[in-house]
Amino acid sequence: MKIIGTGSALPEKEVTNNMLAGFLETSDEWITTRTGIHTRRLLSHETLRDLALKASQQAIAASGLQAQDIDYLICSNVANSYVSPSLGSILIGKLGIQCPTFDMNGACAGLVYCLDIADAFIKTGKARNILLVAAEQPSRFASWHDRATCVLFGDGAAAMVLTEGEGFRDFRVTGEAHTDVMYYKRSLEPTPFDRVEEKTMPLVMEGREVFRIAVESCIRDVDTLLDRNGLKGDDIDLYLLGESAHHLVHPRAPGAAC
Repeated sequence: MKIIGTGSALPEKEVTNNMLAGFLETSDEWITTRTGIHTRRLLSHETLRDLALKASQQAIAASGLQAQDIDYLICSNVANSYVSPSLGSILIGKLGIQCPTFDMNGACAGLVYCLDIADAFIKTGKARNILLVAAEQPSRFASWHDRATCVLFGDGAAAMVLTEGEGFRDFRVTGEAHTDVMYYKRSLEPTPFDRVEEKTMPLVMEGREVFRIAVESCIRDVDTLLDRNGLKGDDIDLYLLGESAHHLVHPRAPGAAC
């Protein structure tokens, strides 16, 4: 499997730390010294669907293919305005294609999970050209009264077109539940029979524990990949660690690809 085209899209609205300090008990210094974040892009007049479509169109154009050449669309998405249809289903309609599609909820780990699935689809002949889209709006998960969470997140979308080839050497994907350190809950529609009390809760995150789990898991998975491929740490020219190493929504760092 190899990547032959990529695309990305960000909202127009740029929000600085000083803008957040206007309504939060925080400051630019407090945020930057703890996170390194100066600004973030947040959806305002656009929708997540707009960003996902723009990123998809860019990736297809960069690949040299036509939209009709896409055999499968895999979309990484936690939540958007629609529960049904899926974001992937909306995208194939906007792209004017009729390939199969599904959404995969892996949160920060979603891209790695989707790559692993796409690799299996291509190797087994299930599909030749796969459009992979990752689109999220975490600004709508967090409470904008909680400086420990809302300052961390921005919105955006990215896409890539994958096809047959030797671009990826190996994958490792792991999972372990730590649902008490980070979660976001939404209530469902009530029924006359349901007696379980539910309520919507903004994002809850135990930052130090999330960071510890993410770093330990990431190191363990990278070491496993290196050993499995007969490599040493110094043999690698560049390490790219994704958002899962910093903002762990899926309860364990997702693994790695090389």
